[in-house]
Amino acid sequence: MNPTVESFAQLELSPAILEALAGIGYETPSPIQAACIPHLLAGDDLLGEAQTGTGKTAAFALPLLDRLDLAVRQPQVLVLTPTRELAIQVAEAFQRYAKNLPGFHVLPIYGGQSMVVQLRQLSRGAHVVVGTPGRVMDHIERRSLNLDGLRTLVLDEADEMLRMGFIDDVEWILEHVPVERQTALFSATMPDAIRRVAHRYLREPREVKIKAATATVTTIRQRFCQIAVAHKLDALTRILEVEEDFDAAIVFVRTKTATVELAEKLEARGYAAAALNGDMTQQLRERVIEQLKGGSLDIVVATDVAARGLDVPRISHVINFDIPYDTEAYVHRIGRTGRAGRTGTAILFVAPREARMLKVIERATRQPIEPLQLPSREAVADKRVAAFRQQVATVLESEDLDFFHEVVAGMEDSHDADIHDIAAALAFLAQRERPLQLPGSGPDIAMQSAPRPERPPRENRDAILQRRREFSDGHLQRYRIEVGRNQQATPKDIVGAIANEAGIESRFIGQINLYEDYSTVELPSDLPQDVLEILRRVRVRQRQLNIRALDHDEAQRDAARPRPGPGPRFGSKPDHRREDAPRKPFAKPWDKPAGKPTGDRPHADKSFHGERRDTRGTGFKPGKKKPPRDR
Repeated sequence: MNPTVESFAQLELSPAILEALAGIGYETPSPIQAACIPHLLAGDDLLGEAQTGTGKTAAFALPLLDRLDLAVRQPQVLVLTPTRELAIQVAEAFQRYAKNLPGFHVLPIYGGQSMVVQLRQLSRGAHVVVGTPGRVMDHIERRSLNLDGLRTLVLDEADEMLRMGFIDDVEWILEHVPVERQTALFSATMPDAIRRVAHRYLREPREVKIKAATATVTTIRQRFCQIAVAHKLDALTRILEVEEDFDAAIVFVRTKTATVELAEKLEARGYAAAALNGDMTQQLRERVIEQLKGGSLDIVVATDVAARGLDVPRISHVINFDIPYDTEAYVHRIGRTGRAGRTGTAILFVAPREARMLKVIERATRQPIEPLQLPSREAVADKRVAAFRQQVATVLESEDLDFFHEVVAGMEDSHDADIHDIAAALAFLAQRERPLQLPGSGPDIAMQSAPRPERPPRENRDAILQRRREFSDGHLQRYRIEVGRNQQATPKDIVGAIANEAGIESRFIGQINLYEDYSTVELPSDLPQDVLEILRRVRVRQRQLNIRALDHDEAQRDAARPRPGPGPRFGSKPDHRREDAPRKPFAKPWDKPAGKPTGDRPHADKSFHGERRDTRGTGFKPGKKKPPRDR
């Protein structure tokens, strides 16, 4: 990174964006951000070579937001990504950075999401569109995505799009967008095919190459725990209780506000904790560090910038409460332990949606991160009981207890109580502030954070896929699943879970109705038993679906029941279809060999019902097979 760039304010970004960055907790640009932002602000084309996880999303999002004309509500920026997960992630980043831009709208478009919903959203207008190549092509062909006002096109992870077979789609899109535009291409590697695209479509591009710092200390044991956001605090306290060789810890969060909130919650649970962030005066920060060194503090909750360069020998654990946005931040964080040849432990909390970043960190550091099984209530209770026993043993050996013998003897006489009952009552009083048994009932969060069940062996899965050819007659049946609005489930969650885990394409998923504690979904009536078994174990919002077919009377009552509120329907039928409207039969669903995923669409040269699709104006010759798309 350019050593003269020490803050985002030096990059001449607008005050609204700088204020949003300050709220997020960003203080110093990463190397890719410091190198790219000036070129993109100047309107130059850019060819960037940088590993995933180096902060390149902000490197292009911040300057492009700065150049937007918010009065023009049509796409001015188009970002192409190889996967739907990355499209969502990039769109969320744009939204986060544009917090103080009134009227700003970003729209992710990708396969697996209702086309009807996307058409409606596009008609309302968006300043930034983030999408996968296949779905962007579809909207361009439909003329539902108007790119006449496009100013900038970004190709994110171009080498990944090449590997997945999308490079022809990308070139087709490049030929169908305005010639007068700014183009930015980012890639972790620069194979010849990517360079050819760059030389053909970029005009005198500025080249930026960033080598990420990915070395991690081998004396640090790295582990991760997959946990829902709502359970992070409980998970943290359990880990702090049962970890061996625990002395002191730094807990990393993303924002300054989160440092104060989490430190206060830990203090309320009996831990000696304090916040450390950039809003604190230097005197206060130094006092916190001295308390940590001296042993009066055991836990410091910090942001990346506040903890940079911190070297306290007694730090045995680094806990990433919030997963870092880039791999360099991860390396810097865990480097606060295991220093000067000492051993240390790094624990990473990973929410279900952040699994991709975990893989990025492993690739960048070239070290596997082993899974951590969250301690159960019983394990924590055992640890507390052992510590309590040790305290009692220490008192018995070192204290004069004659006076207390008399007190207990008096209680024994006056209450006619057994000495063991008196001891139990005293133990209860002693542990009331910090119970030896964790409160709570129902499923333990250790169960909820466990890895998802293994998929059936490959030969079984192939057999299941083969049998799924049989339910293509178009007959649907209503099924009940045990997740609803109270669990904040959405139709998208349900469709994604069913499609991904059971391999049922979204076009074979009919109407979804959400209720308070359950939902109903239309699926093929002749689902094989082994597919149902898979679906029973699938989890949505940490709840097992436990799917079961509704009988005739239940299905009739569900069809007649008023909807609890507005919400999109998913499947092949649009929202306005009448309940009694006749259903058209499905097309043959699987045109590809068994055992190979087909995505959520028929072959590219066929329509939904199998007729020959008109390829005029698409840039492909008739009869030429299109490359696969991420739909």
